[in-house]
Amino acid sequence: MQTHFTLAQLADSGTAEAEKILRTCVHCGFCTATCPTYRLTGDERDSPRGRIYLIKDMLESGRDAGPVETHHIDRCLSCLSCMTTCPSGVHYMHLVDHARAHIERTGKRSVKIRLTRAALALMLPQAGRFRAAMGLAKLARPFRALLPPDLRGMLDLAPDRVHPRSAQEGPATFPAQGARRMRVALLPGCVQPALNPAINDAAIRLLTRLGAELVVAKGVGCCGALTHHMGRDGHGFATANIRAWMAEVEGDGLDAIIVTASGCGTTVKDYGYMFRDDPVLAGPAATVSALARDVTEVLVSLGLPEDVAAPRPLRVAYHAACSLQHGQKVKDPPRDLLRRAGFTVLDVPDGHLCCGSAGTYNLLQPELAGQLRDAKVAAIEGTRPDVIAAGNIGCMTQIGSGTALPIVHTVQLLDWATGGPAPDGLPAHTKAP
Repeated sequence: MQTHFTLAQLADSGTAEAEKILRTCVHCGFCTATCPTYRLTGDERDSPRGRIYLIKDMLESGRDAGPVETHHIDRCLSCLSCMTTCPSGVHYMHLVDHARAHIERTGKRSVKIRLTRAALALMLPQAGRFRAAMGLAKLARPFRALLPPDLRGMLDLAPDRVHPRSAQEGPATFPAQGARRMRVALLPGCVQPALNPAINDAAIRLLTRLGAELVVAKGVGCCGALTHHMGRDGHGFATANIRAWMAEVEGDGLDAIIVTASGCGTTVKDYGYMFRDDPVLAGPAATVSALARDVTEVLVSLGLPEDVAAPRPLRVAYHAACSLQHGQKVKDPPRDLLRRAGFTVLDVPDGHLCCGSAGTYNLLQPELAGQLRDAKVAAIEGTRPDVIAAGNIGCMTQIGSGTALPIVHTVQLLDWATGGPAPDGLPAHTKAP
């Protein structure tokens, strides 16, 4: 793609990177075939190629973001399926993140939308605030019919139970069982410990059982993904994490930084890019990114015990989170581990398509998110599974809101197969093959 940025514009690092990305696009349109929003709307501007044109025109002109750019880029899931499909290697994630930051600075949204986005950015990254907000949501449920439709959607996603702070939120050290084979740090997350602490509890049991010493570093918190992908600055959260983990690296050392929520993992692995121009943190950020691993990547390295066996035969529909399969390019490890543990793993049709969660997307774009969820649930239920497994808390919440099937994290099944407790909600009986 030909570009016409001025030298003054290219002096800005973000614009210069955007220009490089734009120039790699050859207009082939392969991305339109795998874009969830384009499949729903049929509008070229809701496809990666269309959004790339909108971003190019907006950035080259140097003007404020208009309503068209804001509308169609806000409707992008950042599922990154287009990056998996693209034969030219267009790094759409960095491009759309840069465009979102420009829209956040210069775009004109309604007061209602601005307040909603500000409230989410204030609430979600802070576990204490999130717990308080979910408590208020529970009180508001009896008045659901009186609320506007978009607020009803947010209320429907709120859990029945919010868990109090636990040891997994640190700082803490969990020693390896037997000889120590590696030392790893865990990112507890911000929303996940409150919504489903059983995920990290299972990961801690499983990793220590396999010989990993696990630490939750002092000062670790939200990864910054939620605010960063809203066009807001997530560097403050990332800075705190980088410094906390580097203290561990420079202390007793780390072999890996474990992330159990793949949406967070994609962002932590991108810290090196986010801080590329920081004279102080560029090096440490690159070190942290190099150490970051999805939990299943480390489990493949450690290996499951020879005598591992599923306590009960289960048909498991594995949902590949977009942030894991497209963002991190981690595709085989979760499936391979589940099969190795003795479960029957079912491939979900159109597994490359997003479920509609996408961070805050299901809260800000409930209509499109609901259509994507319903399509995903139909595809999953068509495989006749006993249980759904996934590697991202956002996907689990989104899909779980549309089906009665139990949905658990991959590590919960692996923990169960290696001696841990059975995950809550598993069916009493399994389906015939």
